[in-house]
Amino acid sequence: MKPESRTPSASETKISFRLATAEDTPRLIAMINAAFSIEGFLEGTRTDEARLAATMEKGSTLMAEDEGSNLLGSVYFELRKRRGYLGLLAVDPAQQGRGLARRLVEVAEDHLRTAGCNEVEIIVLNMRPELVPIYQRFGFVVEGTKEFTPSRTLKPSVECYGIIMVKKLIS
Repeated sequence: MKPESRTPSASETKISFRLATAEDTPRLIAMINAAFSIEGFLEGTRTDEARLAATMEKGSTLMAEDEGSNLLGSVYFELRKRRGYLGLLAVDPAQQGRGLARRLVEVAEDHLRTAGCNEVEIIVLNMRPELVPIYQRFGFVVEGTKEFTPSRTLKPSVECYGIIMVKKLIS
């Protein structure tokens, strides 16, 4: 009988994490846009060179790579006094479902904790309701809502707002 083949989880695969540099921009743009292509309620791509450069000026982007330096995922994080912010969590579609998003969030949280943040915020769009329970499993709780100002055009008749989720980083 042939053994069942399976893809290793993120915890079984040797993955390294590092902060992105400007040289990583083309790979990040391609991976982020592939990961966010599911957002059919917005027109255009999730990011481009100008938007990613502006984001990287305000905060940092953490990258996950395998042993071959293949980009597997990334997450943006920013210091906002005692509350950090996470955004643009993206995992290469071929790598999704293996626990990499959780590992990216944990490593970014460690950076924020080290920088003195005692909580972290993420904003989930109401048009992506499947994300709320995922972040709840990561320890986030819904704090409220806020107006969403997209960097891309919303498709006609789409109403979109942000769901603010927060997680305590220290007890």
